[in-house]
Amino acid sequence: MDGSRQDGKAAARGSDLRFIARGFGTYRKDAVLAGLCVFVETSLELLIPFLMSSVIDEGISGASPYVVWTRGAAMLACAAAALLLGTGYARFSARAAMGLGANLRRAEFAQVQRFAFSNLDDFESSSLVTRMTTDVTVIQNAMVTGFRPLLRGPVMLVMGLLLSCLMSVRLAAVFLAIVPVLAVVLLFIVRHVAPLYRVLQGVMDRLNDALQEDLTAIRVIKAYVREDHVAQRFSEVNSDLAATATRTFSGAVLNTPVFQLAMYTACVGILWTGGNMIMASQLTVGTLTGFMSYVLQIMNSLMMISNVFLLMARALTSIRRVREVLDEKPAISSPEHALTEVPDGSVDFDHVGFRYSASAQKDVLSDVTLHLTAGSTVGVLGATGSGKTTLVQLIARLYDVTSGGVAVGGHDVREYDLAALRDAVGIVLQKNVLFSGTVRQNLQWGAPDASDDELLEACRVACVDEFLDRIGGLDGDLGQGGVNVSGGQKQRLCIARALLKRPRVLVFDDSTSAVDMATDAKIRAHLAALADVTKIVIAQRVASVRDADKIVILDDGRVHAVGTHEELLAADPIYQELYESQIGSGIHGEKTGDVREAADGR
Repeated sequence: MDGSRQDGKAAARGSDLRFIARGFGTYRKDAVLAGLCVFVETSLELLIPFLMSSVIDEGISGASPYVVWTRGAAMLACAAAALLLGTGYARFSARAAMGLGANLRRAEFAQVQRFAFSNLDDFESSSLVTRMTTDVTVIQNAMVTGFRPLLRGPVMLVMGLLLSCLMSVRLAAVFLAIVPVLAVVLLFIVRHVAPLYRVLQGVMDRLNDALQEDLTAIRVIKAYVREDHVAQRFSEVNSDLAATATRTFSGAVLNTPVFQLAMYTACVGILWTGGNMIMASQLTVGTLTGFMSYVLQIMNSLMMISNVFLLMARALTSIRRVREVLDEKPAISSPEHALTEVPDGSVDFDHVGFRYSASAQKDVLSDVTLHLTAGSTVGVLGATGSGKTTLVQLIARLYDVTSGGVAVGGHDVREYDLAALRDAVGIVLQKNVLFSGTVRQNLQWGAPDASDDELLEACRVACVDEFLDRIGGLDGDLGQGGVNVSGGQKQRLCIARALLKRPRVLVFDDSTSAVDMATDAKIRAHLAALADVTKIVIAQRVASVRDADKIVILDDGRVHAVGTHEELLAADPIYQELYESQIGSGIHGEKTGDVREAADGR
């Protein structure tokens, strides 16, 4: 069992490294050149102690100036070439690391754009931000600071051991006795620290989540005078991050004192053994000097390797978090030979059932069957949680049905190209979203090539023209997330943006809730003139849907009743209750008797 687990871990690490190798893309050449620079640089540095040994033994002890000058010049040439190669490595590795980071961020962002809503439900937005920023930065830093010792350490270790053995096998044996101890210590440290890095990144996710939420809701926080509460909450998360980081890195730094102790122990042992050998005329001073240089280089290489292991442990955690995003299969995609044209705006629900996850105990929608005629206006009413928003999200295939089918224009939505279908279905979401920039830039999300006349016409239909001049016209700045406009103005801008798509089906998900009744009526009158567009209006107010061709009442995920305003007012108790509470009680100038007269058929 343990063997299979170790094999699985090794396979995962190999897969992670192959993933990074592919991630370099066009920067793979820079990574290879950086590796070559390190290999040649290290080889040249390892020649210097060998040359130094001959300078002492043959040049100085043998009183040969020629040997001193020639071997000294060779040492200087090796050092100069190593310096140039080190500079070349710095350039190539920086390009490779920055290119790798750019490629990973680009790939992650593109993958998130392909995600369906169900995929996005599996990832917190703060976690996605961390995976695209902090995790990619960790990988980049590991490349910049770890690639050099990753290649240099093993080369120095192997070649240093070979050359030191050529100098003196007896001295090499003294050093080799310490290597297994260092290996065991390093393995212990890595096994202890590696799991903590994933915990650390998880705490970083929570910190980003708290920051994102508090900064987004800063106006609500100030309005409720809750600054102390959110400060305390942030302090707890921040302290948790500090404690986790301290625990993680306090274990990671143990390798430094351990390796220094081993290095000094090895040096003392080698000097003692070498001194005795010199006294016995079994070793020359030059050989001992050169050997000590190799010992220092070998110890440095081991220190490099230990640091690389720690860097790799953290980098592998980040690599796997990035891969979780890139390996996530989009739940919804376009089929082969997909339809690219939506013939009309008819919508059909055929015994539709839906639940957000397979583990859910109950369907959000159950056995929903509806036919919406192209060009008609359909109102959807129901209590909170009755499935109204879920119902319309199925039309644009933001989610896929669990059972049954949804058709637009006579074809199942799963037969369409996603871009073509969503272009033909305009949705003004319940949560209105505007982007930083001008009114023009936001409206052009609906039609990037729209002229000013088309933009102004959409503004007229959505009653944006009533306040457009006050916010600076089409070039007025909306601020971050549309903070410069009110909730009702934001809703009208979102309606105008959806109209510019010229969709076959137009869905309004409670999108006039912040608009006054007079403006709501004016918008409905303008929309009624769009004869070739199927309009689906989800609302909480009866007044918003009473003129619809058909009104659908949802109750606990099921179709409770379908009919016109008059039909439902006469026969449906849920609609009668809504009407009585909102209008029949005398609100907006209506009379209580109207509902009774309709119920009596008068």
